[in-house]
Amino acid sequence: MKLPPLTIGKFTARIPLIQGGMSVRVSTSSLAIPVAECGGIGVIGGSGIPTEELQEDIRTAKKATDGIIAVNIMYAMKNFYDLVIGSIEAGIDMIITGAGFSRDIFKIGKAHNTPIVMIVSSPTLAKLAEKLGAAAVIVEAKEAGGHLGTDRPLREIFPPIREVVKKIPLIAAGGITNGYEMAEMMDKYKADGIQIASRFVLSKECDVSDAFKQAYLNAKQEDIVLTSSPVGMPGRAINTPFVRAMNAGQDFTTKKCPELCLKRCDHHFCINERLMKAKYGNIEEGLVFAGENTYKMKSILSVAEIFRQFTEQAEAVYKEGKGFCPAV
Repeated sequence: MKLPPLTIGKFTARIPLIQGGMSVRVSTSSLAIPVAECGGIGVIGGSGIPTEELQEDIRTAKKATDGIIAVNIMYAMKNFYDLVIGSIEAGIDMIITGAGFSRDIFKIGKAHNTPIVMIVSSPTLAKLAEKLGAAAVIVEAKEAGGHLGTDRPLREIFPPIREVVKKIPLIAAGGITNGYEMAEMMDKYKADGIQIASRFVLSKECDVSDAFKQAYLNAKQEDIVLTSSPVGMPGRAINTPFVRAMNAGQDFTTKKCPELCLKRCDHHFCINERLMKAKYGNIEEGLVFAGENTYKMKSILSVAEIFRQFTEQAEAVYKEGKGFCPAV
């Protein structure tokens, strides 16, 4: 049965799939554009970069596609509000945020007619986000890559959140690697759509280094581990030499803070520096965030082929046939 569209605020995606916004400079317009062109929601990772750079990338994407382009900005960023306002000024369609909870973001979204999508891991925050005016909520579980707000799996935390979020779309995120799992989350768990990130790292259009992608391809299940982050949250990453050394107790404390990127940083390493090393191919010294099920993915595909596979697999087993219907 054909998958339903996904309506968030004034925007409707033909395919109910959001590409996760991976910072720093992993999810750029190069990836977001083809995702939007395929009928999903393309997302630019807006954290850890200057506002002007983000604005330029948003404008590049908006000129290249009539599809939906969103930006993901972590609340933990020191320049969070500058990035938000800068994204709106650049013409972004919607803003996705997590890694902390901002009440003011909903006022900004309302003032500028920009949908705000909140990433949460608990019923309490999901219900609060809906009450404050979120256009949609993304439920992100422990299987996700990067910063984690929970140690519980998606299929455990999604049902109680689904019980309290009734008026806006609820999106499932964390560890989804194929269309059959997409259909499972939409059929059995009543998700209105899914968000996937790690699968899109292994796309031809994602402009991280070949070494970054090879680290994904080489990863076995035991190579994907939890580590600490200066943000104050655990993170899921590939067990690179840097991660192994840090988890073994080696001191990487930074004497200076060149980026001044986080509101709160314990400085036990510079996350921006380590993410950038990985982005450009220094895997030994870099931090490579990855989802728990990255080891299951063994090929680099075009974004169009990823969409084709997900859609065909999902529609082969999907039965509900009901999309999210905005309340009248």
